[in-house]
Amino acid sequence: MPPPPVEQLLADCKESALHLELRDGYTADDPAFHAWKAGHRIDLNDRRSWWRPWLQNIVDATSRGVRVRRARIVSEPVSDYIRFEHGCTVPNVRAGEEVRWLSRRNATSLPLPANDFWLFDGQLLLVHHFSGAGDKVDTEIVDTDSVITFYRDAFEAVWQRAVPHQDYRLV
Repeated sequence: MPPPPVEQLLADCKESALHLELRDGYTADDPAFHAWKAGHRIDLNDRRSWWRPWLQNIVDATSRGVRVRRARIVSEPVSDYIRFEHGCTVPNVRAGEEVRWLSRRNATSLPLPANDFWLFDGQLLLVHHFSGAGDKVDTEIVDTDSVITFYRDAFEAVWQRAVPHQDYRLV
């Protein structure tokens, strides 16, 4: 049985949701990424053009008092996909998500997990598995206390070194 979707886990979350992203690219066939490559940019003054259901999930969670944090470890110079993500992150921040960026160079001394993940309320670890092309293959719930502790500590170490979205400059 597959784990519940992230949206459901976030809806059930009570205190904290941590998300660590480690890849320099995701879903090569993403239509929004291809539109961005063709020159489309979101108009932050036209909320209807960029608002999407995921952002409402963030608003709902943060309005319940859940602290939602996302950290991204990126190679520099950044890939086109990371440029795209950076340009699309302001809506996440406006919805209440805290986002930070860390250069892979500045993460060298950190013990890091091999996979992207979400950690909900410090107890429910959802690990994402991707193909080499960046397509999500599957997800799994991990319930081993030592693994959960490792992932939580890794996230917090990244968070301490990472730069808030509004201060991160693409290289």
